[in-house]
Amino acid sequence: MESNMLNLTSTSEFLVLEFSDIRELQILYFFVLLAVYLIGASGNLLIITTVVLDHHLHTPMYFFLMNLAILDLGLICVMLPRPMANSLLNRRFISYSECVSQVFGLFLFVGADFAILTIMAHDRHIAICNPLQYETIMHKGACIQMALSAWFTGILSATLHTCTTFAITFCSNRINQFFCEVPQLLKIACSDLYLVEVGLLIFSCSLGGGCFIYIIVTYIKIFTTVLRMPSVHSQKKALSTCIPHLTVVSLLVFSGIFAYSRPPGNTSSELNVICALIYAVLSPLLNPFIYSMRNKEIKTALLKLTDFGHFPKTISHKICLLKLH
Repeated sequence: MESNMLNLTSTSEFLVLEFSDIRELQILYFFVLLAVYLIGASGNLLIITTVVLDHHLHTPMYFFLMNLAILDLGLICVMLPRPMANSLLNRRFISYSECVSQVFGLFLFVGADFAILTIMAHDRHIAICNPLQYETIMHKGACIQMALSAWFTGILSATLHTCTTFAITFCSNRINQFFCEVPQLLKIACSDLYLVEVGLLIFSCSLGGGCFIYIIVTYIKIFTTVLRMPSVHSQKKALSTCIPHLTVVSLLVFSGIFAYSRPPGNTSSELNVICALIYAVLSPLLNPFIYSMRNKEIKTALLKLTDFGHFPKTISHKICLLKLH
């Protein structure tokens, strides 16, 4: 019995869920995941490039948006390559080191992501409720410090959760998920040390809940201020910068609640996979589109970057030249 447990706990790889055991469906899932990966990665890269290259976007709001896009890009790169490779190659394994990397990356990017979203709510609050003091409060040094604090929060959270999780002795190497998800790893633990990680998870969820409450209170103040504005144009302009952010926060929070508020019984593997895809992939995939569709400055900068704005002028200029000849 002891030798069998030793073999399990000292394994160099874990077995994860496969999306399907039918080969044709595995290939289909690979192309679906590849499309999601390419769309999500290119969307976030486009946001990053646009903010860096357009000097009109060198403001605190877009500086934090760029950080959000970097975090979302990192999350996609951590979550999808291994499931894509497993679907293509008809495999189920993930190496121990890859499992550690996934846990670290997930807590790093999700933790820092939520911290940045909290800072962005603070930024909108100052801009709308206290505009005369905005440049004094949200100066370049303060913005860099806030962004670094968000990244530090993510790194600290990832380090604590990763070290605690992989200090646990595992009785099995089968994970009921398509990636190394901590709650599923805790289910195959066979030492009392997993209680420490449970405590850390509760603490992290409490911090996240505190940030969410802060965001809600902040937006109550923002909407109260907006409703007092005499100009309808000013109201629309203020709301246009808030609605994308509030949509992104709601998507991240409610997808996480949907994933983890289920009863801890024997839930189906399919439901586990769907819930994980919603909170780990859907948010970073949709965020660039939410911001680009609702923000005129981002739209304008994207048109400049892709040169679509100059395309009609170029065509008309060529037509004139042809007529002259």
